[in-house]
Amino acid sequence: MEIAGWIIVIVLFVVGLAGAIYPILPGALAIYAAFFVYGFFISFEPFGFWFWTIQTLIVAALFIADYAVNAWGVKKYGGSKASVIGSTIGIIIGPFVIPAFGLILGPLLGAVIGELIAGSNWSQSLKVGFGAVVGLFSSMIVKIILQAAMIVLFFLWI
Repeated sequence: MEIAGWIIVIVLFVVGLAGAIYPILPGALAIYAAFFVYGFFISFEPFGFWFWTIQTLIVAALFIADYAVNAWGVKKYGGSKASVIGSTIGIIIGPFVIPAFGLILGPLLGAVIGELIAGSNWSQSLKVGFGAVVGLFSSMIVKIILQAAMIVLFFLWI
């Protein structure tokens, strides 16, 4: 049972880190679930109040940062609320509509369309679209760092 537990934990860690890049995967939640798998298959003993508190705060920070960093990228380049919403929609549906390039084109096109709907010209809309891509990559970096910290803390704790 212990080997099965470790296999599932490792798979969840891989899915979690992949979720930092591919937003449709439940990145932080997969890593968080791995802690429960470890507990059920091996032992909850190493995990105390501080482990769960720190990990939960990191997960909360990841959810907040995911939206906030993307919105920051759009706003930094002069985007409106419509372009933030468009970018967010683009992040979610882009990879499905355009499988190979949707991760980048989704937020870019979503922000551009949102900004055009808000009444901006093409030049400003493209600038905001670029900001959405900057926000996306910044968000990915933040997620990778925080999710890696979750995994490192797990191994330090056990």
